[in-house]
Amino acid sequence: MAAHRRSAHRKPGQRPFTGPAARTAATLALAGAATAGSVTGAGAAPAEPAPTADQVRAKVDRLYHDAEVATEKYNGAKEKAAAATRTVEALTDETARRTDRLNTARHALGSLATAQYRSGTLAPALQLALTSDPDAYLQRASYLDRAGDRQSGLLRNIKRQVSQITRVKDRADRETARLAARRSELREHRAAIRTKLAEARRLLDTLTADERAAHERSADARHGGGPAHADRSTVRSGPVAAPNSRAAQAIAFAHGAIGKPYVWGATGPNAFDCSGLTQAAWKAAGVSLPRTTYTQINAGSRVARSELTPGDLVFFYSGISHVGLYIGGGRMIHAPRPGAPVRIAPIDEMPFAGATRVA
Repeated sequence: MAAHRRSAHRKPGQRPFTGPAARTAATLALAGAATAGSVTGAGAAPAEPAPTADQVRAKVDRLYHDAEVATEKYNGAKEKAAAATRTVEALTDETARRTDRLNTARHALGSLATAQYRSGTLAPALQLALTSDPDAYLQRASYLDRAGDRQSGLLRNIKRQVSQITRVKDRADRETARLAARRSELREHRAAIRTKLAEARRLLDTLTADERAAHERSADARHGGGPAHADRSTVRSGPVAAPNSRAAQAIAFAHGAIGKPYVWGATGPNAFDCSGLTQAAWKAAGVSLPRTTYTQINAGSRVARSELTPGDLVFFYSGISHVGLYIGGGRMIHAPRPGAPVRIAPIDEMPFAGATRVA
């Protein structure tokens, strides 16, 4: 009876797998399960391992360096934009002055033409025939000839003034276009700097407090070590023998800037970037330097590393993206990077690229 009930639940023609058939079914079921599992896991890439603290620190250093490269490009574009602005302003003033002279010439021509119109003179031969005073007529005719010459001169002057104003305006238009291009460069370099510095800050935020402290100590060691007051004490312990009074003045200014913050694009007096510091130091000595590292290196005579004297400009990296003021003893004063104030550092902490003697 029980057997009959079990058989009654089976569909007609259905019978359980047994023997080889059962083994085949089991194999197919396992294969299907494996396939389903692989489909479910498709696209799930293994998670990338988090960067180590050393990797983060290395990337932060690269970002700071890239930001400094962009800063020097920004400084160059800013200097060119300032020059273009001055040129456009000068051309605008010149156009205004020439326009005033043109209006004066036009007024003189108009006055002369009005006077001749009002005189309503007859033909010269008829006037001579009808006049009762030939001498007076001849004197008047001579005046009219001179007036005609004056009118021709005024016309030539007006034509020349119009031509000159057109040339000045054309040049002003070209300079205005250049100024727009420089301002576009400024925006691009400014955006690049901000992006790189923001990424550096984001990476630093992933470090623990201890790791960040270790990074700062490492960066300090690479950029001269120690706080600003330690740098000042180093200065006091060994006076620098500058080769001339101007170099001494430049070095004295740089000493006075120790401890002031690095700010990209800054030229003092309260903050500096690297080329801003060297420019300001030599300006205090009465020497005008260009704004960027890659123009400052050509502002004097090149000297070999073995021939360095205090006051020389020392440059680093293949792209000439960093500069410091040499103070002797293998040391320099420089503005290192964001977060690192002006300080004394060894010149062998970065790839040496060249040196220039300003005076």
